[in-house]
Amino acid sequence: MQPQTEKKAKPEKKELDVITYNIPTPPGEKKDVLSPLPDSYSPQYVEAAWYSWWEKQGFFKPEYGNVSEPNPRGVFMMCIPPPNVTGSLHLGHALTNAIQDCLTRWHRMRGETTLWNPGCDHAGIATQVVVEKKLMREQKMTRHDLGRGNFIQEVWKWKNEKGDRIYHQLKKLGSSLDWDRACFTMDDKLSYAVQEAFIRMHEEGVIYRSKRLVNWSCTLNSAISDIEVDKKELAGRTLLPVPGYKEKVEFGVLVSFSYRVEGSDEEVVVATTRIETMLGDTAVAVHPNDSRYQHLKGKMVVHPFCDRKMPIVFDDFVDMNFGTGAVKITPAHDHNDYEVGERHKLPFINILDENGLLINVPPPFLGMKRFEARKAVLQALKDLGQFKEVKDNPMVVPVCSRSKDIVEPLLKPQWYVDCREMGKQAADVVRNGELKIIPDHHLKTWFNWMDNIRDWCISRQLWWGHRIPAYFVTVNDPSDVDGHYWVSGRSEEEAREKAAKLVLSSYEDVLDTWFSSGIFPFSIFGWPTEDLRVFYPGTLLETGHDILFFWVARMVMMGLKLTGKLPFKEVYLHAVVRDAHGRKMSKSLGNVIDPLDVITGISLEGLHAQLTDSNLDPLEIEKARQGQKSDYPSGIPECGTDALRFALCAYTSQGRDINLDVNRILGYRHFCNKLWNAVKFAMRTLGEGFVVSDRWILSRLSAAVALCDSGFQAYDFPAITTAIYNFWLYELCDVYLESVKPVLSRTDSEGQKQADICRQTLYTCLEVGLRLLSPLMPFVTEELFQRLPRRLAQDSTSSICVTPYPETSEVSRGQRSSVMAVFSTSHFNECNELSVSVNMPVSKSFSANQGLIDLEKEVTKLTAKKGELEKQMEKMKEKMAKNDYKEKVPVKVQEADAEKVSGMEGKQFV
Repeated sequence: MQPQTEKKAKPEKKELDVITYNIPTPPGEKKDVLSPLPDSYSPQYVEAAWYSWWEKQGFFKPEYGNVSEPNPRGVFMMCIPPPNVTGSLHLGHALTNAIQDCLTRWHRMRGETTLWNPGCDHAGIATQVVVEKKLMREQKMTRHDLGRGNFIQEVWKWKNEKGDRIYHQLKKLGSSLDWDRACFTMDDKLSYAVQEAFIRMHEEGVIYRSKRLVNWSCTLNSAISDIEVDKKELAGRTLLPVPGYKEKVEFGVLVSFSYRVEGSDEEVVVATTRIETMLGDTAVAVHPNDSRYQHLKGKMVVHPFCDRKMPIVFDDFVDMNFGTGAVKITPAHDHNDYEVGERHKLPFINILDENGLLINVPPPFLGMKRFEARKAVLQALKDLGQFKEVKDNPMVVPVCSRSKDIVEPLLKPQWYVDCREMGKQAADVVRNGELKIIPDHHLKTWFNWMDNIRDWCISRQLWWGHRIPAYFVTVNDPSDVDGHYWVSGRSEEEAREKAAKLVLSSYEDVLDTWFSSGIFPFSIFGWPTEDLRVFYPGTLLETGHDILFFWVARMVMMGLKLTGKLPFKEVYLHAVVRDAHGRKMSKSLGNVIDPLDVITGISLEGLHAQLTDSNLDPLEIEKARQGQKSDYPSGIPECGTDALRFALCAYTSQGRDINLDVNRILGYRHFCNKLWNAVKFAMRTLGEGFVVSDRWILSRLSAAVALCDSGFQAYDFPAITTAIYNFWLYELCDVYLESVKPVLSRTDSEGQKQADICRQTLYTCLEVGLRLLSPLMPFVTEELFQRLPRRLAQDSTSSICVTPYPETSEVSRGQRSSVMAVFSTSHFNECNELSVSVNMPVSKSFSANQGLIDLEKEVTKLTAKKGELEKQMEKMKEKMAKNDYKEKVPVKVQEADAEKVSGMEGKQFV
C-alpha cells in the first residue's frame, strides 16, 4: 500500500504535494489492519473504507446487539433536522451533524438502544425556485410554460438526480445514521400523515380559513413565512435591484404630501416610505391627545385622485412626536394600518394583484407595475401642488430570501392554524420542567413567542408540496372567507360524502413546508397507522437556535395536539456558524463552504468553478469570487473529516455564534498527526508479544474521562475537546511519552520490570484515550484502535464505535500495584522521597532519584513552557484590559481574543 505523489496546480504557481493511496478494500469489507501504518497521517488513507464496513455490520442500527429484552440502559432516539433537498450542505449543517453524531455515538457506546433517524425535506419554495431557475437557464421556459403536471415531473426528476448528494455528504462526515429508515417528506407514508393531520385539525376547528394580510412575493406568486423574509437595513436613500425591473428602485426616503380637509382650505400633511400605497388610503389617523388636530374631529379629507372621502380617526397607536403627527392609513397593505382599520371599521381596498400590478385604482395608474406607479404618483402629487418634500429615512426593507423580491403585505384568503391553546401548552411544558431547553438563555425567546403567539398561515400558492386536502363547495355565493363553503377529506369521495350533494372543486394551494416538518418526529414512524411506542417520544432534539420558533415550537405544539405527547424531552440549541469575519453564510459573499471541500481540500480555481455552476446572478458571482480570493487565496487545504468535526465541536460555545476560520481547522489535522505518531511509537514500544493487562492507569486519564462525561451530560462540547486535547497532547505526548523513553531503553532486570509497567500504563492510556475520542473523531480512532492488541480475542471483529465509552470507575478502581507518577513542581530539589496514594489501602513510597527519568530535565522543560504561556496570556490580558478595548476593537476580534485566553488557561502542566 505505497503512497503515490501527484502534483496539483495551486494559485500563484505554487505546487502542493498531494499523497494518494491505493486502498483496494471492497465496499462493505473490513479494511486491512495488518499492514504497517504509513509514516504520517493522511485523512484520505484513514477515512477510506471504514464507513461502508460500519454500515454493513449494522453498527448504526438500534437493533444491533441483544434486542430480545428491553435494554436496561434505555433508549436514545433523535431525528435529524431534515436538510432541504435543494442541493448540498454547508458548514452550518456540518456543525449540526458533528454535534448530533457525537452525541449519538456517545449514547451508542454507553450501551443504549440508539437510533438517529435520517430524512430529507422537500423544501417547497427553495426547491421550486431552484428548478425554475434551472428551467429558465437551460430551456428558456417558465413553469407556466410547462404547466403544473409537467413542472412537478421536472422537480421529481431533479430530486432523483440531485437529492442523494446530501446523504453522500452526511456519510463523508461520518454521520452514524440508520439509513434503512431514511425518509423524504413527500414519501407516501409521510404525505398520508400530513393529510391526516390537516383533516383532524380542520374537523376540530383548529385549522380554519380567513382573509388577512400575508407576506407576499410577487415573483413567487405566493405567501411566504417570516423566516423567508430578510430584513434589509438602509441608512438612507438607496437604489435596489428588484426582479422584473430594468432599473433599480429607490428606497430609504420619506415622502411628505398633503390631504385637503373637506369643505375648507386646510390641509393635513402626512408622510410615507411607500408613496404608491396612498392610492389605497382610507383614512388619516392622529393621536387622541394631539392638540393640533382636536378641531378636526368628525372631519373628512379628500383623496386627490378619486372622489373618495376619508375620515380623520383618533388612535393612540400614532406617535405624535414623529413628523407632523398625522399618519396615512392603508388597511389592506400595512400590518399596523390593518389593525387601525379593524378598530375603526375602515374600508379595506386592495390595490395590488398577485403579480404586483395596480388594481382598484383610477387611471392613469390602473395596470401599472407597483414601482412604476411609485414614480407616477409622486409626479401627479407635484402637479397638483400637494407634494411637500422628500428626505432620507433610515428604514428596513423586507426582501424575499428566495426570489430577492420586495415583500408586499397583501390581503388574501388563506388557511390558518389557531395556535392560542397549543402555544399555551408549549409554554406550560417548559415552565413545569417537562421539556428542557438548553442553554436556558433561549427561554426568554420561547416564552415571548408562545405567550404572544399569532395564528399560523399554512397556505402556499406553490406547485411543489403537499396539496391541501380541501375542496370548495360551489354555491351561488363565491365568498370563501369564513370557511363555510369548505370541507376537507382524505379523498374527493370522502369530501363529497361530507358535502352531500353540493358541487366540489379541488384546491390548488400547498401546505407550508413547516407543517410537514412539524409532524416529522412521528410521521417518520408511520403515524397514525403504525405503533410509535418503541421510538416515540424521542429523547433529544438538537438544532440551531435560529429555527426555535419555526420548527421546534411547531413540533412541540403539533406533537402535543396530535399524539398527546411531547416529541422529545430536551432541546439543545447550538450557535449559528458565521465566517471568520462574523458574517452570515451567503452564496453571494462566497463564504458558503461545502464541508467536503474542507475534508478533501480545494484550489481557489475549484471554488471559483463552483460559483459558475450555481444559480447566482453574474454580478453576485463576481462579488463572491472576490470574497473567495480574499478569504482563501491559496484555496482550502485538505483537513479531513476528523479535524473538521473536532474543530466544530471545539468552537461550539453556548450562548454565542461561531466565527469559524476554515484555516484554523488545519490545526486539528496536526493534532491527528500527533495521535498517529504517538500510537506508532507505542506500537513499536509494546512489541509483537505484548499481553494486555488492565492494571495501569494515570490519574490524568481518569480526570479526562470525568471531564468528558460531565461535558456530554451538559452539552459542553468545548469542555470535551479541551479535556481530550490536553490529555493527548500536553499530558500523554509532551510529558508521559517523553518521560518514559529513558525507562523503555533500559536493559537491566530492574529496568525491564519498570519498562513493563510503563508499557501497561501506556497501553491503557492509548486504548481508553482512543475510546474517549471516538465520538468526535470516528475515523482516525477506528484506524488506530484496530491496530492495538485487544483485551479479548473476540474483540478483534468489533469496532471502536460499539465498544463501551470509558467511565471513571473503569480507570480509577483500586489495585495494589506499583505506579509510576510524573509530577510538575518546582520543589524537586528539596525533595528526595514522594508518597503517592493511588486509590489503595496502603500508601506506597517512591524514590525520586531512582534513575527512571531525568526529573530535573523534565521539570525544566515544563517550567519553560509554562513561563512562555504565562507571558502570552499576560500580554493578551493587558490588551483586553485597556479602557478603549471594547469600543475600538471589533466584536469578532474580541471573541477571538477571549477564545485564545480560554485556550491558554485550559492548558495544564501536571
